[in-house]
Amino acid sequence: MAGFGLPNFGQITEAFKKAQQIQQDAQKLQEELDAMELEGSSQDGRVSIWLSGNQQPLRVKIDESLLKEELAILESKVLEAMQTAHESSTTNMKNRMQELTGGLNLNLPGINDDN
Repeated sequence: MAGFGLPNFGQITEAFKKAQQIQQDAQKLQEELDAMELEGSSQDGRVSIWLSGNQQPLRVKIDESLLKEELAILESKVLEAMQTAHESSTTNMKNRMQELTGGLNLNLPGINDDN
């Protein structure tokens, strides 16, 4: 069958095994990300926001001294903390996904662009 440009059956079987392993690892990673708490804070530390590894908001802490400031200052501090929490969460998620899929190489014609 290889004469028709079809991949070796062993390659297909190996690809399915790799795909199943990645699916299992992805489920485990999803559970780990759900359990994580990543903190982002304003530069002055007066606002902190926690997100899960899946970027779900978990909680907020605002220093009481900010309540005496102008509303615009409080809003900017909350935004700053949200941005750092989001950056931390997305960076963590990207790194974990790269760990999960980094070794993936199916070597199947038509699947990889370089074959």
